[in-house]
Order: sequence, then C-alpha cells, then structure tokens
Amino acid sequence: MPPAPRTPARLVVLVSGSGTNLQALIDASTAPDFGAEIVAVGADRDGIEGLARAERHGIETFVLSTRDFADRAAWDEALGAQVEAYAPDLVVLAGFMKLTGPAFLSRFGGRTLNTHPALSPAFPGMHGPRDALAYGVKVTGATLFVVDEGVDTGPIVAQVAVPVLDDDDESSLHERIKTSERAMLVEWVGTLARNGFHLDDRAVRLGDVNPR
Repeated sequence: MPPAPRTPARLVVLVSGSGTNLQALIDASTAPDFGAEIVAVGADRDGIEGLARAERHGIETFVLSTRDFADRAAWDEALGAQVEAYAPDLVVLAGFMKLTGPAFLSRFGGRTLNTHPALSPAFPGMHGPRDALAYGVKVTGATLFVVDEGVDTGPIVAQVAVPVLDDDDESSLHERIKTSERAMLVEWVGTLARNGFHLDDRAVRLGDVNPR
C-alpha cells in the first residue's frame, strides 16, 4: 500500500527588507505540488516591502522589534513564542538580519533554514561577496544551511557555485549570487517540505526519522 500523501508543510518566513526571496517562495507555493504553504511572515521592523508582499497575498504578518524589549534575550524568547503560535514545520530566514538565539533555537533548532552569499565555510558574516572579491577567488556562490548557534556555521543543505568575473564589483557579484541563491532556496525548501529531512551529525538527510 503506497504511503499517504504528505500534507503541505507549514512555513513561517522571517524578513528584514524587500523580500525578494520571500516573493520567490510565495510564487512557488502557489503550485499544488510544491509541498509547502506560507502561514505567516514576520519581521524585525515595520514598513518594509517584505511585509507588504505578504499582505498583498493575504498572508498573516507580525512585527517584533528589538527596541520593544528589555534585551535581546527577551526579544528572542518572544520571537520563538510568536513563531510557535503558527505551528510551523519549517522556519525560513529570508534576508532576516537578526541572529536567532538560544530560546528560539530551543523551539526550532534543526528546522530553521537560512542562506549565505558565499560557499560556506568560506567568508562567513555580513560581507561574503566583498570578502570573496578581496581574497581573489575565481568561484564563489551561495549556501543554504540549517541554522545553529554560530554565524553561518550550520549543517549545509545545498550550495550553488557562481563564477567571479574579471569586471565584477561587489554589487554585480552579489546580484548574480542572489539570483542563484533564490533558485536554490525555492528548489530545496520544496524538496525538504515534500520529503521531510533530519540531521545525521552535520549531514542533512532527506526523509523523516519518524515519518508523519
């Protein structure tokens, strides 16, 4: 007897800016075979295009600014509680410019995804394309990873290579990386949603440990 079809995975997407990666996920999730639905979009600041994109598609939104909390630990606890209210299967950080902390990861560790505009473990941090140019590499790219306590250090889900051209500056290189990063994100969020996944030490394996 074939296994029962998986129900669509519930996604909460966190954004801080224009939300181009979010838009790609919204567009992909309209396909019935994508395997995931976006149930909420959260942000760390109001008035951004990422929230407007979600609202135009009828997706529930929320904002939690660090300025409204006594410290980052309190904000992190509140963020985890707010996201948990939507019962997500996956959390996607799509240009979210805040580090999630221990309270958040105690709830969603192992099922929070983020991207980085470099081929990890090379060039972690805020300036991957700039650092790649400064080092003189001929190939860089983007990495999709499972978020852990470090900065761009989590188990790698997928990577895509992007050549560095002789006339590249930081802006042109970053734009090409973002195009490849977006396609990778959509492909692999769908793959993980349809198949489930689990961590085997640092290896990301498709398939649930305990299929639902």
